[in-house]
Order: sequence, then structure tokens, then C-alpha cells
Amino acid sequence: MVSMDTSQYMSMFLEESMDNLQTLNESLLQLEQQPDDVDKLNEIFRVAHTIKGMAATMGFNKMAELTHKMEDVLSEFRDGQLKVNQKVVTVLFKCLDTLEQMVNNISDGIEEEVPIEDIIKELEAITSGEDSSEAAIEKIEEKEISTNDETQENQHMDLNEYDINVIQQATDKGFDAYHIKIELSKDTLLKSARAFLIFKNLEDLGEIIKSVPGTEDIENEDFDFEIDLVFLSTKDKDEIYNILMNISEVDQVIIDNVNVKEEKAKKIKDGEKKTSEVKEKILEQQEENKTKKVSSNQEENKVKQIKNTNKGKEATHKKQHQSVRVDLERLDKFMNMVSELVIHRTRLEQISSNYKLTDLNETLEQVARTTSDLQDLVMKIRMLPLDVVFNRFPRMVRDLSVELGKEMELIIQGQDTELDRTVIDEIGEPLIHLIRNAADHGIEPKDERIRKGKDVVGKIRLTAYQEGTKAIIKVSDDGGGIDVAKVKAKAEKTGINTEGMSDNDIINLIFLQGFSTNEEVTDISGRGVGMDVVKTKIASLGGSVEVVSERDKGSVFIIALPLTLQIIQALLIKVGSETMAISLGYIDRVIDFEESLVKRTNNKEVIIYNDNVIPLIRLNEKLNIEASESNKKYVVIVKIGEKNIGLMVDSLLGQQEIVIKPLGKTLQGMKEYTGATILGDGLVTLILDVAALV
Repeated sequence: MVSMDTSQYMSMFLEESMDNLQTLNESLLQLEQQPDDVDKLNEIFRVAHTIKGMAATMGFNKMAELTHKMEDVLSEFRDGQLKVNQKVVTVLFKCLDTLEQMVNNISDGIEEEVPIEDIIKELEAITSGEDSSEAAIEKIEEKEISTNDETQENQHMDLNEYDINVIQQATDKGFDAYHIKIELSKDTLLKSARAFLIFKNLEDLGEIIKSVPGTEDIENEDFDFEIDLVFLSTKDKDEIYNILMNISEVDQVIIDNVNVKEEKAKKIKDGEKKTSEVKEKILEQQEENKTKKVSSNQEENKVKQIKNTNKGKEATHKKQHQSVRVDLERLDKFMNMVSELVIHRTRLEQISSNYKLTDLNETLEQVARTTSDLQDLVMKIRMLPLDVVFNRFPRMVRDLSVELGKEMELIIQGQDTELDRTVIDEIGEPLIHLIRNAADHGIEPKDERIRKGKDVVGKIRLTAYQEGTKAIIKVSDDGGGIDVAKVKAKAEKTGINTEGMSDNDIINLIFLQGFSTNEEVTDISGRGVGMDVVKTKIASLGGSVEVVSERDKGSVFIIALPLTLQIIQALLIKVGSETMAISLGYIDRVIDFEESLVKRTNNKEVIIYNDNVIPLIRLNEKLNIEASESNKKYVVIVKIGEKNIGLMVDSLLGQQEIVIKPLGKTLQGMKEYTGATILGDGLVTLILDVAALV
């Protein structure tokens, strides 16, 4: 019965855990750079505490135990007893990796337990340092106060000095402080799960700075049916009351304002007595403190910074309740149906035009507007920003920097660029290989960079943008570049004839299977599988990858990926008797073709247009199609990156909305085409991949 009840929270637990772990990764990276950032430290503590609470509530005790040990270390950061340094942060990252593995196992239904003994030993080793007397007094004082708090469970909650200061700062910034008493129904089966939902709802509205019973008691269901909270928010009592009462199994809610002045006066009165009692106990408890660190419940609940609570939290809360998770298969079907609708609309427009049916035209105009809106919507539904892939890489570069003993930084641009969900899911692995390659082979050691007059810190750039119907992702570094001679020697050794090949063609040999210029195999690279994996994976997504490198300047890996299953604006052209389509995204302009414009240079045809030299490609020759005998021909000038290319075509058929359908397995080797479409008259038309023609 209990397991059935918890299962309904499982998807929420998995999703939130992965989000929280990613937040911890990013926050720890920032903390390492700015060790004195108290707000960031509080945020880390809050998120770690959330993970622990959720894991304990769901019954994943090992996960909760590991997070608890993490909190001990974070607590020492916060108390100033431990300095943030690379060694400690590395251990915390190992912790996060272990937690991520646990979450993945839960998600995949794998029952195999992830060993945590070693990592717990490392965490305990960090926290087992000698405490100074002052620190010990402070810790015991906190512990004593916490105990006193818990004895007053059913009375008005006792606040310590830290709590009062937090409330004072919050009220100065326009927040209200409330004491909230919540009574659960006596029939509540899962008290801790219900408490978790209460906490979650409140945290969307403000900050919980203290709770009685304490967090561990709630996690273990070691409490009656009452929860006392001190809560900071900009919301009024009625709104908070209504939200809490709307949670099932909540019987009663009492909300009172916290009077800061009264609490301060009370604190001054009790202060001297408490401190003397604590100092008497220090000698008894000092030994215990050395061997076992205990985080106070009160400390665990003072976990959120007040800073960005107001509008940001409200927005997040709203968004969560306005989103729906949909199976990808259903989305695919939906997209295909819209595609068919567009094809039928085009067909109707053609029939209407042929038979000059005015009444039908008017209706079709309405249909056209509606389907256009539907197209825009369906285009966006499956799109996700690359940020969901890119956000894991700063941590990876940091780890590589430590492992390789090189100073490196990752610069990310264009993370808002959107791609199809299926492409997003697959692109992570190739990018990992490319970034590891840039770190290992590209960026030189520190002394070498100094000798070359470069910045000590190596730069790896990850850039993304859209170009026509493709998304371009570049991985570049300012390292040593690829040694052409070395690649050439390796190629000759493996039996590849490089005679007559350009330097760029030779460099691109690194994508061949088993090709590696590394003399020795390391944990990071050298087996010759990385680049092969990149090439294979990108090709399976219908994309391409190439590398441009300059000695001592660095290398750039350019990935071009199609935006599949799209409805796009295209120009229909004729080459001989064949109808083809070119995406408008590539087209710069169209000009009349005149033989006098054509010149030859380096045995290749070019045209001179507006004083610019533009390479000319005769599509009929390139595609092996017999040219028409028409005298009138056109040049479609397309822009690919920074390059302009002229494509000579026999005639123009006008602009039209088309649906990109991927080519089947049989035709996948036809690199000149990115896909096909069905026109209104039922004709299947190939869509030219302009970038592949160059």
C-alpha cells in the first residue's frame, strides 16, 4: 500500500533530482571560482538539503545518507571552519556523480546498488579535522538551542539570533514573516510525503527558515500530525492559507505574524543563561564532536537565500503548473499529420486555381492562415534549446583541467539555439569527444603556452547558430592546432595515399576509424575511436563534420545538423526535366544568366557580380541531369557561411511551403539532397542540400 502511494511521486522525484544535481554542478563550479560568495553557498546547501529530503521521503536511504554527509562538509564551509579549495570541491563533484548514477539506476529500474562507502570515507576525512574551542562552543551552542527548540514543539516556536537576523533582513526588503501551524488529517498514510508537498508549495511562494519537527524527524515520519514553520514571503495570509488548505489531508492552518522586536527582547533575556550552560557542557562533548559531526535541524532548515524569491520563483511555479509531458511518439504522429494537412492544402489551392473557383479561394485563404499558425506551433513543439546539452560541459572542462594539469576555460555562445528533440538527445556524445580532444590535444601545457606568448589560460569555445535549414555547432580552441606532417606520416603508415591532397583534406583524415596520432594511449584519448564516433553519430543524424586547423593558432570543428521534419519556405526550380527545391534560408538573390558573365580561374568557372567573384556550379552537370534546350537560364546565388555560390538552373517555378520528409535508407547515400517533399499535384520533389554541393 505504501509503495503504491509513493509511486505517484516517482516521476516528479526523478525530474527534480536531475535538475537539482545540475544546479549543484553549476553552483559548485561558481563557488570554486568565488569561494567567499555566501549567497552561492546558501543556494548549494538549500539544493543539497532538498535532494536529501526527497530521497529520504521516497525511501532511497543510501542516497539520503550520502547527501547528509555532503551537507556536513557544506556546513563547515558555511561556518568558516573549512576553506573552499580544489581538493574538497573535487570530492563533492565525485559525490554528485555518484548521486547521478543512483538517480539513473532508479530511472532505468536497475536494482544494483551503487557503492558509497569510499566516497563517504573521503567526506568523513574532510570533516574530521580538529575543531578550535571557539568553533566547538559555537557548534554545541547551536546544538543546545536546537534541542531546546524541539522541546517547545507545541508552543510558539523559539527563534535563535541567526533566525531573527534573517527575518530582520527580509522584512527590510519588503517580506513578511509568518509563524504557520499546520495540522494534518489523522488518517494521513504518508505523512512525510504530505509534508514534502507542503514544503514544496511554500517554497514556490517564499522561504522556509525553520521547521518543528526538524527535517530528519519529518523524513523518518517521527512526528505527530502537526508541523510548525517560520516562513518569509511577499504574499498575504489569505493567499498562503488558501494554497495550504487546497492540499489534500491538511485539516487546519493557523497563520500569525512574527514580531521581530519581541523575539529580540526575549533572546537578550535568555542569552546569558544559555551561553553559560553551553560552556559547561563543552568539555563533555568536545571528544564526541571530533569523531562525529552532527548538523543541527535548525541549520538544515535555514537553507534558502532570500535574494531572488519574489518574481523569479512565481514565474517558475507558474510554468511548472502550465506544462504537460507528452510522449515523443505522439508528437511525431502529430507532426506527420500536420505535414499531410499542408500537402492537402497545397493540392486544394492548385485545384482552385485550375478551375477558378472564387468561393473556394476565400475559404482556402482562411484555411491557409490557420494551417500557417499550426505550422509555426508544430515547428516549436519538439524544439529544445541546446542549453540542455551544453550545461554539462563547464564541469567536464573543469575536471579535465585538474586531470591534465592545464589551465582552461570554456566559453559558450548560442546555447539558446533550438534543435529537434531527437537531435538534442544524440548530439551530446560527439560534443563530449570533441571537447575532450580539444583539452587533451589542442590546448598546450602551461609552460609551452608561455613560450609561444599565449595567454596561460587555454580557451575552448562552444558556439551554436542556425544557418538556413541547418544548425551549426562549432568547437574551437586556441591551442597548437593539428600537425599536418604528423597526420600525413600516420596516413602513409596505414597505407593511405596522400599525394595531391590539400592540407585541409589531410587534416580531415583524423575522422577515419582507428586513426590516432597519439603515441600513447591515455584515459582521455589515443585509441583512435573518438573522432570515428563523432563522424558516425553526426552522419546518422543526417549531418556533417569537418575540421579547419592552423598550426599554433588552434582548430575549429564544424558540425552541421539538419532541422529535420520541418515545414519550410522553398524556391522550386527546374533542372532539365526535374523539379527541385532550395530552402529560402540559403538564397541571397536570383539573377539572369548570361554567358558573358562567366570567367575561368584555376580551371573553375566563376561569375563576376557586383565586383564580387562567385564560383559557378552548373546543376545539370553536378547532378548528371540532361539540360533543357531553353535559352533563358538563371543563377540562384546562395550564401553558405561566409561564402557565396552561384547555382545555374534552367527555370524558376516560384515559392512554396514544403514539408521536409527524410530520405529512406536506400537513398541515404545521396549527399546532394537533404530530403524530399510532396507537391500539391502529388509530384515527389527532391530538396537540394546546398552546403553539400559546394
